[in-house]
Amino acid sequence: MTTPLGFDTLKGIVYRHIAHVPDHRKASPNTQYAIHDAALGAFGIFFTQSPSFLAYQRRLQQTKGQHNAHTLFDVEQIPCDNQVRKLLDPLAPSYLAAVLLEVLACLAHHRMVAHFRVLGAQLFVALAGTHDLSSQAMHGPNCLRRQLSNGPTLSYHAALTPVIVCPGHPQVLALPPAYSMPQDGHDQQACERTAGKRWLAKHTPQGAPHGVTLLGDDLYSKQPFCLLAFQHGFNFLVTCTPDSHATL
Repeated sequence: MTTPLGFDTLKGIVYRHIAHVPDHRKASPNTQYAIHDAALGAFGIFFTQSPSFLAYQRRLQQTKGQHNAHTLFDVEQIPCDNQVRKLLDPLAPSYLAAVLLEVLACLAHHRMVAHFRVLGAQLFVALAGTHDLSSQAMHGPNCLRRQLSNGPTLSYHAALTPVIVCPGHPQVLALPPAYSMPQDGHDQQACERTAGKRWLAKHTPQGAPHGVTLLGDDLYSKQPFCLLAFQHGFNFLVTCTPDSHATL
């Protein structure tokens, strides 16, 4: 029995969408590394659980006599860590949002999403924010900033990372994230809510027709957000804490 979404199928989905990622460099005969190799090298970091894809492949070469960059990921030339950052940093993460949506569509085609439906065939989508980078030394134009209690300023990236969840299932199904931007303000909670509103507006066509109930903490139990969810065709279950909703 073959797995409907085996490694080769998932790899093919990633490859198809990486092929459309733009190359911001000027055309030059001296170009050494392809965007394809940089993107797959970055993906390999998560697959191998190593902070450096190049270092991991070199270690394999030294200890095993060969590496698997080409056989596993079809990487022709392995960029160094700095080259990966140089090639990929100018690109918006949204270029790869379609990867998650296609994986979800394939799971639905093979009736693997049906197992997550509860309460009248609803899909529960949990909304939660997270930091994916923080530093007191580095700062970029898309970083959020906040003053730490001990004095230094922390620069960080934050994102809303919605996932489909189901009681009794240890697995979740990842959906495209929505990043908080500097123009969202300085309040961390307001930034996450604003990112949530952008996510609703962008992904309603893929989400609402399938019967989705949004799950959120007290951060989302605000009338503007709840009304927006209704307007986009979503249901919601949000926490309402006594200290922030004294009247209720």
